[in-house]
Amino acid sequence: MSFFLLSFTSLFTLMNPFGVVPVFVSMTSGMDKRQLRRLALRTCITATLCLFFFALSGHFLFSFFNISINSLRVVGGVLFFIMGYDMLQARISRLKDHEPQEINSLGENAAITPLAIPMLSGPGTITAVIVLMRDAEGIIMQSYVLLAVLLTGTASFIILYLSKNITAVIGETGNKVFLRLMGLIVMMTAVEFFFAGVKPFVQSWLK
Repeated sequence: MSFFLLSFTSLFTLMNPFGVVPVFVSMTSGMDKRQLRRLALRTCITATLCLFFFALSGHFLFSFFNISINSLRVVGGVLFFIMGYDMLQARISRLKDHEPQEINSLGENAAITPLAIPMLSGPGTITAVIVLMRDAEGIIMQSYVLLAVLLTGTASFIILYLSKNITAVIGETGNKVFLRLMGLIVMMTAVEFFFAGVKPFVQSWLK
């Protein structure tokens, strides 16, 4: 159960649906409830399927490109730290190149790119799900990772669907506070990933 909680909290903080809320609210301002629900559902289904794909195919990708899990941990740790730092500064680095007006012009195609990929299932989230699947021992623990992906996608849908209500309740200041808290968690996760990857290399050099 502890591995499931680790998987869920890691994926949820890295996917960070609350960080997507401001852009989602902006682009759905002229939509009715049915259109908003359809866009949120399509976005989260696409992001979830993307993570399922990398969770199930990560092993084959590692073998094909001859990549070690520890190398991915080191790179992932650096990537997570940068993402966490941006979040701690109340910035969303994944959104810098996508203005709300630009996304709005894409219509429902925005559910796939950029909302689902790379805003929700970006490089950090994909790296995390691959590492978690490699760390999972046996089918039961691997199923925990897949369940965590499914629950993260479901939670993201609920958050996006209720995005206007969330914005009205917590406001911009509340969203920034929550974003900084998530950033702190991501940075702590980054340190764990980085040193877990570096440790085997250091041990091999000292032998």
